[in-house]
Amino acid sequence: MKLETLTKSDSSSFQKEIISKIRDLINFKNLEPGDKLPSERMLSEKFEVSRNALREAIQKLEFYGLLVSIPQSGTFVANIGIIALNGMIEDILRLEIPDFRSLVETRILLELKTAGLAATNRTEDDLIKIKEALDAYDSKVLNGEDAVQEDLLFHLAIAKACGNSTMNTFMLIITPGIITNFKKHHVCDIGLTKRGIADHKAIYDAIKDQNPQLAKLKMKEHFKELYQYCYNIK
Repeated sequence: MKLETLTKSDSSSFQKEIISKIRDLINFKNLEPGDKLPSERMLSEKFEVSRNALREAIQKLEFYGLLVSIPQSGTFVANIGIIALNGMIEDILRLEIPDFRSLVETRILLELKTAGLAATNRTEDDLIKIKEALDAYDSKVLNGEDAVQEDLLFHLAIAKACGNSTMNTFMLIITPGIITNFKKHHVCDIGLTKRGIADHKAIYDAIKDQNPQLAKLKMKEHFKELYQYCYNIK
């Protein structure tokens, strides 16, 4: 069965199966740090999965620093030691899809930091991108339209402006789950979007004025109602 035909839940389960098979192959062949894995074509045939499914599993292991892909050369075992690699893969296989509360907590922790860093590190080009996202959000809200995606694009623009690529990557990773859960739990129905116009403007102004303490404070105030709301979800 090809991964593309599966539901999102099934996809997560199958991705873990592929990761498990990659781990078993590394151990069976006694591959050492720096050793090259078989080609994607060979692995997809061996595991009986699509190349897209295999590539997604490899990319996940790359994200955690367990594999290294080099263009025109192939995919290699990272230089961290096999014992550590096996232990980390076991942890990855135990990871579950985060619940809404976990996503909110993670997002708040990240964004308090990114807001402060953005106020310190932002460039004029970053400021333009944040303002464009702010205006797009305002336009949707004032027209009575769903602005969840525009809201998150505003926050992603701030994450990019923070100058920390790892934090920016984490924001990109959790964003799809946030969008899904916002719709599922009708977060937009509790009035956050209307309040968001003023909140976003205050955050933008603090970043524009390069005031990291105020940017963090305004971001914290922005999330206060959302934080309380997620703890009331049954």
